[in-house]
Amino acid sequence: MKDRLIVALDTDDGEDIDWLSGTLMDVVRWFKMGFQAFSALGMEAFPWFEQNGHKTFVDLKFHDIPNTVARDVGMMTKHGANMINMHASGGLMMMKAARASADDAVYEANIPRPILLGVTILTSIEETSFRLSFASARTLSEQVVYLAQLAQEAGLDGVVASPLEIEPIRKACGDNFLIVTPGIRPEWAETGDQRRITTPAEAINRGADYIVVGRPIIEAEDPLEAAEMILDEMREA
Repeated sequence: MKDRLIVALDTDDGEDIDWLSGTLMDVVRWFKMGFQAFSALGMEAFPWFEQNGHKTFVDLKFHDIPNTVARDVGMMTKHGANMINMHASGGLMMMKAARASADDAVYEANIPRPILLGVTILTSIEETSFRLSFASARTLSEQVVYLAQLAQEAGLDGVVASPLEIEPIRKACGDNFLIVTPGIRPEWAETGDQRRITTPAEAINRGADYIVVGRPIIEAEDPLEAAEMILDEMREA
C-alpha cells in the first residue's frame, strides 16, 4: 500500500520537507510537490528524491496554450518527474501536446515514462458552487466524467478526481485508467476546505489507484504514526 499513498508536501519550508521526507522514508514511496514545495526545492528536488528511493508527483496543474504546456511537461519529464498533472479543462489539444512532449523527452533521454494526469474538478468545489460558478448544463459528476474521457482520448494515463466520482469514471474509462484521489480525510482528521471527501478505506474500496493525503500527515504531531494509521486503513480495505 505504500506505493499507493502519496504524501502532499504542502509547505515552502525546505528544512521541514527534508525532515518529513526523511521521517516517512520507510513507509511512503510517493511525495507530491505543489507550488509551495517546488518554490522551495526547485529542480534540485528530482535527483534528491530519486537517490532516496522516492517518486515525485509534480502537482503544478499546468493550464495554458498547448505549446506552453508541452514545453513545461517536457521539461519536468527530462528532470525526472514520475507523475505530472494538468487541468483537463485546458482541452484536448493541450493534453495531446503534453503527452507528445513527454514521450519525446522519454525517447531522447532514455528515461522512464511519467504518468500524466488530467485534473477534473477540484475537491473544494461541491455541486451548488459548481452550478453557480460554471453555469454548466452538466452536473458536477457528469462534468468530471466528460473531462476524464477527454483526458483518455488525449492519451493521458488517468485523472485527478474526487473519490466520489471514482465509480462513474471507472464505468466510462475502464479499469486501466488511473484515478488519483485527493480529498482524503481519515475520520480522526479535520476536513479543512475539502468538500467532496472520503476516508482512505472508502477511497480504496471505491477503486482509487492512488490517494493523496497532506495536512492529516504533515501537520500531525507524529507524521510517521499518522501515515502508518492511514496505511493500516488502506490495508484493511
